[in-house]
Formats: sequence, structure tokens, C-alpha cells
Amino acid sequence: MLRDSLRGFLDTHWPATRAVERGRDISETAALWTGLVRQGLAALGANAEEGGLRELVIAMQELGRAAAPVPQLGAALANLAFASSVEPAATRLLERVQSGHALVVVSFGELDPDPHAATLALEGGLLYGTLRFVDGAAAANILLLATPDGLAVIDLAHPGVAVTPSRALGTDCWAEVTLCAVPAEVLTVDELRLVDLQLIARLLLLARAYGAAQRAFDMAVAYVKERHQFGQPIGRFQAIQHKLANNLIALEGARLTIEYAAESHDFGVADWHYYVNAAIAFGAHALRQVSLETQHVFGAIGYAEEHEAPRHFRRAHLDTLVLGGARQARAALAARLLDDGEAGLPEYNLGPAGNAFREQVRAWLAKHWSGARKAAFDAQPFHDREFDASFALDLGKTGWLGLSWPKEHGGQARPPLEQLAFIEVMERAEAPRLGASVQANALLMFGTPEQQAKYLPEILRGEVMHGMGYSEPDAGSDLASLKTCAELDGDHWVINGQKIWTTTYWGKYMFLAARTNRDAHPRQAGISMFIVPMDTPGITVKPAATMYDGSFANIFYDNVRIPRNHIVGPVNGGWKVLTAALANERGLIGGGIVLKVAHGFDQLCRELRARPSLRDDHVVRDRIGTIAAEIEVGRRLMIHCAELATSGATPPELGAISKVFSGELMERYGEAALELLGPLAALSQSAPSAVDLGRFEQQLRHSLMWVISIGTNEIQRSLIAQRGLGLPR
Repeated sequence: MLRDSLRGFLDTHWPATRAVERGRDISETAALWTGLVRQGLAALGANAEEGGLRELVIAMQELGRAAAPVPQLGAALANLAFASSVEPAATRLLERVQSGHALVVVSFGELDPDPHAATLALEGGLLYGTLRFVDGAAAANILLLATPDGLAVIDLAHPGVAVTPSRALGTDCWAEVTLCAVPAEVLTVDELRLVDLQLIARLLLLARAYGAAQRAFDMAVAYVKERHQFGQPIGRFQAIQHKLANNLIALEGARLTIEYAAESHDFGVADWHYYVNAAIAFGAHALRQVSLETQHVFGAIGYAEEHEAPRHFRRAHLDTLVLGGARQARAALAARLLDDGEAGLPEYNLGPAGNAFREQVRAWLAKHWSGARKAAFDAQPFHDREFDASFALDLGKTGWLGLSWPKEHGGQARPPLEQLAFIEVMERAEAPRLGASVQANALLMFGTPEQQAKYLPEILRGEVMHGMGYSEPDAGSDLASLKTCAELDGDHWVINGQKIWTTTYWGKYMFLAARTNRDAHPRQAGISMFIVPMDTPGITVKPAATMYDGSFANIFYDNVRIPRNHIVGPVNGGWKVLTAALANERGLIGGGIVLKVAHGFDQLCRELRARPSLRDDHVVRDRIGTIAAEIEVGRRLMIHCAELATSGATPPELGAISKVFSGELMERYGEAALELLGPLAALSQSAPSAVDLGRFEQQLRHSLMWVISIGTNEIQRSLIAQRGLGLPR
């Protein structure tokens, strides 16, 4: 409601066509602020029940979107600093701020991480010096200056104050403020609260930058649908689609981390500082990159100053550079992860039920997957660590292999957040994979009662594994082109063809896609799904080693006869069976990947903490801060998909965003681990001196599978562009 109200107000009173011109007129800015004060914006932050940091983030996003240079940041910080103060001067200041009479800007002075931000001296109770990069000072009348003792209130109308516009990136939104014998009343603010206020200021500036970058991106998406070249809209070109898909992924990551950081602050989450720094460490670079890519999309039209895009380009850059920017945020993340004993990534609150279930699974694993049993499993070559039959049977006794299944089929009907709790604990315990989630989904949605009664209990008890027979030599991502065929012969289907890259070829059954109508149009209309017992005569399995030490197989089906009732779903209706079963899983696939990365990253930080020469290296620490922030983006995408699934279904484009980001994050993490730890980390499991059984290098090799399988990331980007942005096919 706040977002809609603000956007409507700004569209009416600060139209984009006149925003730049009016922004140069101090009286126009003051008039706009007066209107926003009447809407209650000047009071945000003073009373948490009426609006906290979450609402302030929304306000700053909308102001950035509208290119409205009003003193919202100063008002917010004043309210947050003095809301509980009993000092009469602080009370008077807040009255002036909230009535719109005090137009406040803020400088953190010599507390600013940037050494060029201030040069100050205090002589005889009077201030001398220079403050730089002060945002909005030309239209303000009060400056709040951070000092070790609190916030100094400076009257900008004092004759000893000079405010000089500082042209930056071609605009005058910053100013240099010189002070000569200026009196300042210092209002008490606790030193730790000043640290908090600076962090909040950085988050609010990031929110404003996000609003600007998002607005320019929205315009670019609309532009590529209208702009024609070579006889078609440029939004049809794959290069443009993938560029905009990348931007959407970055914007979603920035938005989700910004909003969660604000939520964490408002709800008193102990790690809210971490989440703010993660948002800044990722968002500062990501929003600038989005701004660059947006300009690329517009081409020469975006160079024109009368176009709206340049103002948003400037805002996205300037707001993400000040107060230490991303560099300072990355340093803070690295300090938390490398200097704080055994600290790891902060654990998410998954709600009372999710948290309790997480502890229940941990306790079970401590009893059933630890000590000599786990050590013996870990000592095996990787290709023998993909599955453990005895562990699967033990886990089958818990009922957890049917976490999401309806209770009438023996499942536990647990919501997505509890499913994530299970995946998280299993990843951290390095437990082997098990279950047959896609196949179970297909049976639950499309199976006959007889099929459900036969196959689901076996899966639930951990007795069987099902492989997936989809890909073929000429039908990988283009699965609709598959040629393996199934023909009805009396009471049997006769299957002929070849499947490749099949990983669970050693399972009891294969969930097989085959063509049952060669003349169907579209092609996917002639596909059906079958359950094929792998001991059926006519099946030839030729395993091959993968580059990550696992294995897959080429499987040949020569006149393989299976009973007529082994078809799942209707004849020629397999495409719906296949896509619906996959869609049910895709929302959580990205989450599963990022949880693998999170566990590996904690192991990497542990290794670095044990090596002081690496731990204290500035390049190492900066890289750790970068990866930590990206993991936070992956986790927020994961939670977002789970929350959407809780209330219905995750839109396929959002599941694709999570999968693309997390899969490529796994690659970046793997590369970082090798680069930071050096040659030792490249030693494989069997090599003498291998670090942690060679897990780091093996994770890098394994990461390649996650950007290719379940739909390559290139295909996923096209889906994101077409389904998420409405670009033409």
C-alpha cells in the first residue's frame, strides 16, 4: 500500500518528463518534500509501529525510481537517532523534521570509512574544515554531523558555512561543505548506535540506487519490445534476452537481500549487520552493472540527456560509492567469517516448525550418520558415494522420504520451509542422495491408484531408486525432439531407442520418455511417460565416467517389452506429466545447490582460519566477502521460491532465476577455493596431502553438472526472458 501510494503521488507531482529540470530548482524540491511530509514520510523511523526500516527502504526505492532529490535520508536518520531521546534539543529537532521545517542532510565526517570524506578541527567549541560528498546539501537547512560524542546539529544558514555544488558523474547532487568557526550543538548518540546509523544509511542509499536501476531496466524491457531492427523486435534476439535475464537476476538478488536486511533489523535479528553488509556487498556492484547493461540495450538513444536513463545511471553509481561502498561491506563480512573463531554463515530462522524439524533431523543424523559409519563411507571413491542402500533403508523408517507428499499416500505434507530444513541438514551432514522426488511427484499427480500403491511405498521405505530417461543424442535441452519410440503391441509397449547421460542407471526403475505418435504437432504432443524395470530384457547399459568422478550411462532399448499399464498419465500426454513433475521440484533445485555451496564455503573459511598468512591477506578477505554476499543472494532466492510454493506454486521463471544464479555461484565458489588455497586444494581424494579428502577440487568439477542438468542455464535464461519479462519468442 505504501509503495502504491508513493508511486501514484510521485507520478502526479514529480513526473519523469520534468524531474531533472525541477530537481535543479530548490523551491520545487522543497514543495515536493512538503507534499511528502503530509503523506507522513518525514515521520518514518520515529515509531516502529508506524514504519521502520522496511518502510524506509520502500520510500527510498520509490524516490530513486522517480529521481526525486528530497531529504528522506536525513529525516530517517534523525528519527532513528533521536526517537527515544529525552534531550529537549533532540525533541525540538524531531518536531521540526516531522513538520517539514527542518530539511536535514547527514555527514558522517571523520567516522566515514572514506578518508577523503572529511577534514575537521574543533577549536574553542567551533568547527573548522571541509565535508565532501554531502548529498542534497544545496536544498537543506540543517546538517547532522557524526562525531565520536554524537550528532552535531549545524545550521547551514550560518555565515561560516559555505555549500558548493560538487559536480560528480555530470550532476550536482553532491556538495562540498566548508565550515569556518561554526558552532555546533552535539546531541548525544551512543557510539554503537552511530555505527548502526551508518550501516542503515548505506542500506537506504542502496535502496534508492535499486529504485533507479529498476526503473531504467523496466524502460529498457519496454523498449526492446518496440524497437525493430532487421525486421523484428530486438527483444527477440537471444543476446538481448540473455542480457536482460542477467539483469533481472541481479535486480531480484539486490531486492531480496535489501528487503531481508531491513526486515532483520526491524525484528531484532542478531545478525542484521551481516545481512545489511551482504546486501551492500552484492548490490553495489550488481546495480552499477545493471545500469551499464541497460545503457547498452538503449544504445545511442540512452546517451541523450533528455532521456530518462542517464539520471538513473548516475544515481545507481553515486549512491553505491559513498560510506565505503561494497569494499567496506566485503571487509565486514570477511571479518565475521575469518576472525571470529568458528563462526560460519548465520543460520536462517525457518519458523518454529522449520527450526524444530531441523534440530530433529540433526539429532537423527548424529546417531545414524556419524563416526565410523560416515568415515567408512567418505573413504570410498566418489562414484561409490552417490548412494548408500543401508542408509536409505534407515532413513526410510523415518518417513522423511515423503516429506512433501500428501498424508493419504503415507507422506508428511510438510511445507517448503521444512523441506529446506531437511535439505540443509542433509547437506551439512554430507549424507548420500536418495529418494525419487520427480518420479514420486509424477505418480502422485498422474499415477493410477494401482501404480501409486505399488511404487510409492517402495520409494517411501528407501528400498528403490528411479532413474530419469530423458536426454538423447539429438534431444538434450530440446527434449521435444526425442526419437526413442514406444509402440503398442497387444498388452505390451515395445520400446526402441537410446538414452544418454543417465545418472541413476543403476536404479530399479527408469522413468522413461518415449514418442508414441511420430506425426504429432507440436512435437511434444506425441510423447508419453513410462516406468521401465531395469531388469527387462533388451536393455543394454554402457556406463561412462564423468569428469567429477561420478558416472552416467548410455542406455540402449532394443525391443524392450513392458506391460501396457506401465504408462504414467495418458497416451501422448507425457509432456504434461514430465513438465509438471519437474516444475514441482525446480523451485527448490536452486536452494539445494546454494545449500551445497554454503556448506562448502564454511569448510573453505575453516581452512583459511587455520592458515594465518592466507586469512590475513587482503585479496583473500575481499574474495571471501564477495562469495559470502553471493551466497546470501542465493539463499534469499531459495527462501523466496519456498515462500511462493507455500502459497501456491513457484512461477517457473523464478525457479529458473534461483537455479541459474546458484549453479553459477557453485562454479565461482569452486574457482575461489582453488585460487585461495592454492595447489593443495587441487589435489584429488587419493593424492597424498589432499585437503579435506579432495572435496574442494571435486566440488568445482561437480559444479559443471548443475549449470547443465535439468535444463541448461542458457535455456533457463531464455525462459526467464520470455516468461518473466514477456519478451517475444
